[in-house]
Amino acid sequence: MTNTDWATKDFYRTLGVSKDASAADIKKAYRKLARENHPDSKPGDKAAEERFKAVAEAYDVVGDEEKRKQYDEMRSMFSGGFAGGFPGAGGFGGGAGRRDLNLDDLLGGAQAGGFGDVFGDLFGGAGGARRGPTRGRARRGTDVEATATIGFREAVEGTTVSLRTSSEAPCPECRGTGAKPGSMPHVCPECEGAGMKAASVGGAFTLNETCPSCRGRGMVVDDPCPRCHGSGRGLSDRVVQARVPAGVKDLQRIRLRGRGAPGENGGPPGDLFVTVKVAAHPVFGRSGDNLTVSLPVSFDEAVLGAEVKVPTLSGAPVTVRVPPHTPSGRTLRVRGRGVPRRDGTPGDLLVTVEIDVPAALSPEARAAVEAYRAATADHDPRRDLVERSSL
Repeated sequence: MTNTDWATKDFYRTLGVSKDASAADIKKAYRKLARENHPDSKPGDKAAEERFKAVAEAYDVVGDEEKRKQYDEMRSMFSGGFAGGFPGAGGFGGGAGRRDLNLDDLLGGAQAGGFGDVFGDLFGGAGGARRGPTRGRARRGTDVEATATIGFREAVEGTTVSLRTSSEAPCPECRGTGAKPGSMPHVCPECEGAGMKAASVGGAFTLNETCPSCRGRGMVVDDPCPRCHGSGRGLSDRVVQARVPAGVKDLQRIRLRGRGAPGENGGPPGDLFVTVKVAAHPVFGRSGDNLTVSLPVSFDEAVLGAEVKVPTLSGAPVTVRVPPHTPSGRTLRVRGRGVPRRDGTPGDLLVTVEIDVPAALSPEARAAVEAYRAATADHDPRRDLVERSSL
């Protein structure tokens, strides 16, 4: 591999994602490829081990928001012919003899700002001066996704769940050094511990690329750890206690800061994102911050009115007054018996009246219904239905 190869590497292609892929899609692709090619899952497979290292290198760049921005800017510059447009090579953009763009203005020191700041970690200063070593740079841990299934009552009242998560972490056997226990890595002789190498591009300035010997770590391992095969990283399973707040909704995504994968080189841990699935309840439903329940009533209760008991999710039943002449489908509201809101106030309980029709009638009940029909023969509930349907 030559020094200029790094500048043209397509890390997106390595991960199998598009340039416009979201951070979540990039992380998902990386985890899938890392699992498929991890040396633990394919012991002795050198090709898989190389793919694992290439995937790790790609994710180290495009999986980091700041590095990804720098990488995209650099690739955009090279794809536009910038690599061949240095002074002495026909000018920029292919215009022969064009000298109106000053490299010192474009890639100058910190005082100049602009691209000089954007590419601070990728390009050296004027005359090829390096910006300094990158070894030991702190890196935030990756975010972790998990799913929790809880009961309806737990969703309303809140609960604590135990989640088994899998995330990348320092290898527990070598403690992240990548060296076999009892041995230690040593400073990379090729980059002298910087993790980066300066490559001259067109003679105008230098391009800092990841050191091919240590892959940016600044250290090399002579006797690799048998568990992580020298990578210093591995997938770790652990159990996390997560608090699900009261009032959580079905398929709601909860973010728990600092509960994701541990960081590298003193970097902060990532976050844990929990998608909550709420089981259905045999009696209660939910509409926003309100609970819902269907209340069966008899015909005489709907016509004459009644006071009936209605169950609540938490606490004793409440008595609800059904007004006379209540139609089926009417909703009554019981305030303060719903789901807790974010401000601590509760929603309401919405009670929908449903007139219950008996499946069978005794002779006496049938005679009473027939008498009612005869007494209300002049009432036609469908009197204007046909006429209104033709409007």
